[in-house]
Amino acid sequence: MTKRIKTILFIFMAICALLVTRLYYIQTVVGPGYSKEASSQRVNNVNIENSRGDFLDRNGIKLTGRTPKVTAVLKPSLLRGQNEAVDNICQILGLDPAKTKESLQRKNTPIIMEVDSETKDVLSQLNIKGISFVNTLSRYNTDTKAKHLLGYLNKVDQVGSFGLEKIYEKTLNYGKTDSIGVITDRDNNLLGGLGYRIIEENSDNKKLDIRLTIDYHIQSIIEKVLDEKGLTGAIVVEDVATGDIVGMCSKPDFNPNDIENYLLNNKKPLFNRAVAQYNIGSVFKLIDLASVLEKDQDYNMVFNCPGYIQIGDTEFKCSSYNVGGHGIMDINSALAKSCNAYFINMSMDLGAEPIISMCEKLGFGKPTGLSKQGIEEAKGVIPAIADLKNPGDVANVSIGQGQTMATPVQIADMIATIANGGIKNNINVVDCIVNEEGNKVRDLKETEQKRVLSKATSDKIKNLMEGVVNTGTGKKASIDEFGGAGGKTGSAETGQYVDGQKIVQAWFAGYFPAKSPKYSVAVFIEDGRSGGESAAPIFAEVGKEIMKKGL
Repeated sequence: MTKRIKTILFIFMAICALLVTRLYYIQTVVGPGYSKEASSQRVNNVNIENSRGDFLDRNGIKLTGRTPKVTAVLKPSLLRGQNEAVDNICQILGLDPAKTKESLQRKNTPIIMEVDSETKDVLSQLNIKGISFVNTLSRYNTDTKAKHLLGYLNKVDQVGSFGLEKIYEKTLNYGKTDSIGVITDRDNNLLGGLGYRIIEENSDNKKLDIRLTIDYHIQSIIEKVLDEKGLTGAIVVEDVATGDIVGMCSKPDFNPNDIENYLLNNKKPLFNRAVAQYNIGSVFKLIDLASVLEKDQDYNMVFNCPGYIQIGDTEFKCSSYNVGGHGIMDINSALAKSCNAYFINMSMDLGAEPIISMCEKLGFGKPTGLSKQGIEEAKGVIPAIADLKNPGDVANVSIGQGQTMATPVQIADMIATIANGGIKNNINVVDCIVNEEGNKVRDLKETEQKRVLSKATSDKIKNLMEGVVNTGTGKKASIDEFGGAGGKTGSAETGQYVDGQKIVQAWFAGYFPAKSPKYSVAVFIEDGRSGGESAAPIFAEVGKEIMKKGL
């Protein structure tokens, strides 16, 4: 028995000695060779996509990553020698056959090219082994909504270069990269069982999305209206109760995938007109009204308009100048007909200080809540009281001419404040960060309310604004079948000329429905000549479509 145990023990020890010897041999003698051989394997990647978080509308509808994208993958090591097949591929893809064959011969790195579904079908019918397809989602295309707000990515490294893409780059880019790779040995031959494959570089970070206050359907409506009419301008829609921007568009716009093609375009498609400052014309008369009514709720001057008013050496004309004037005007008819003479006379009595003070209360001449969310915007221009040195300066300001300027966002917010009973909300367009399940991770909104007008004043102004639509210059903004609307037209002279013609900016700013306002809308048409003719019909179309869809 003892002899048998000794024999087994000897055999066991011998086996252990052999294993130790073999391990030593591998580690010290042939190990460096194995290491060199392993390191001689190469992985060459071609990036397909850097995955990013998406932008969502207020209801969770995706604004990015909505369109299917097909990437054709040409595999050089499998296509070499297939000259006829390569010729067919080049003809379908519009590639140079000689250069393509040279590239296929020289390297194994896959060649990738985005194709449409029809091209994919044609290539698939060739039944060529060396071509395959990867289906993903395109982040942007020509139909992407709110392009000026979202921005775009750098074409080289897919990093946010402008707009919200740039502002929230660190949140959206969570480190996941998908690529097509080829694994070869030291002699550049494909390794059996490996070869071409999709390589996913995962990150410990989880995908996060940015939810905006934009409503996808409202955004679609306002973009479609301007597109169909081929107009240059902007539309902003604000939720009266919250101050949230639910629609904001600027036209013309651009394809975010081809930014370089727009850099020298004289129509400035990359310029966001929704947050740019412009002369606002007679829309300013709402500020005059707010100023005088806060001082005297019963104000109702009666004035005989001869079609002009003389202030010093300057004659300020009304739209009725050529027909001998508006005649007898009270506060209702003066706003409805947008009588310059009436409002200038009223402002002369009131003085500059209350008007400029009201501008500041309503948010003019300073950034809105969009700046707090990182969005570049003009702050507008209101003159300092010290600069209004003579009655002519005050007259100019009171009808929105001269250097007084505001953005479409500021105008929409002024209307929302009036429609909200005099309560001004902080403006937001970015809501929060959410995870893949749609749960809020971090709030990005700043909510603040402040009463800047008495309810009595706002109610009086609303009544007058409804008169503008019902009987005045804003008749073409009427949406009576959907509860009516209130608003104000504006035709602002800029002092600029093109081909001898004055550039006149056209505005309509209003709210709807009349009795229980839900949305305020600012319509700006660049060189639209007349707010009542160019901008008011746009407002009506937007309002009707929103109400039809029950948004």
